[in-house]
Amino acid sequence: MDLLIKSLIGFVVGTLIGMTGVGGGVLLLPILIFGLGVPPIRAVGSDALFNFLTKIGASIVHLRKGTVRRKVVVALAVGSAPGSYLGVSFLVYLRNVYGNGVNHFITVAVGVLLICIPTFLFFQKKIEDRAAARPPTMKSFAWMSLIGLVAGFLVGITSVGSGSIVMMMLLLFYSFQPKVMVGTDIVHALILTGVTSLLHFRMHNVDVHLVGALLIGSVPGGLLGSYLSTRVPVPWLRRILCAVLLATGARMLVA
Repeated sequence: MDLLIKSLIGFVVGTLIGMTGVGGGVLLLPILIFGLGVPPIRAVGSDALFNFLTKIGASIVHLRKGTVRRKVVVALAVGSAPGSYLGVSFLVYLRNVYGNGVNHFITVAVGVLLICIPTFLFFQKKIEDRAAARPPTMKSFAWMSLIGLVAGFLVGITSVGSGSIVMMMLLLFYSFQPKVMVGTDIVHALILTGVTSLLHFRMHNVDVHLVGALLIGSVPGGLLGSYLSTRVPVPWLRRILCAVLLATGARMLVA
């Protein structure tokens, strides 16, 4: 019965990801913490591994299609890998000093991101339109690495935003074709979540059985969601989903 419930959650999350494109971390983490009662630090590690595994297929597709700026991925990863290490190390430090108090810190941090990221998603189309109107730019390697560093730290402590935070920062400062932006973002997110999940795994913050059960449902859910995305009013569903996430973020801040 436990396996069935977790697989069903994976199926629902996978379907929503396939339909709306909203990141798995944003959707899954609150369910793990509030719905299944998983301790936040273990939920973060498990969520990071889940996100890594679910991004493998899409990354392969984008690499084959040539919609990935490899130099941008490298520049971001140069910052995000050590950023993730710093984030996970910070959680370990908090756990050693405050014990279970680290879970309250994670809950607050995730709550803040669950307010910031859906707010960005509400205005993403306008930001994309403005970015498209700018001439293509390629700023310094160091600036991209700084973006990666910030994103990596946040993902290290929350597992949330491996795609959305980087996408937001890239849209604010750079201009690429939309398909290239998406492909580059997904491949970098694969690297970032891979590093983050490995670091959390070494700290015993990953529930492998939980991740396996979620994947059983999320794979067919993602296929169904991709099929339904052309047959349902996705913009309205995305708005409703963002509103729910904002409410969830506010709830986590007052928990």
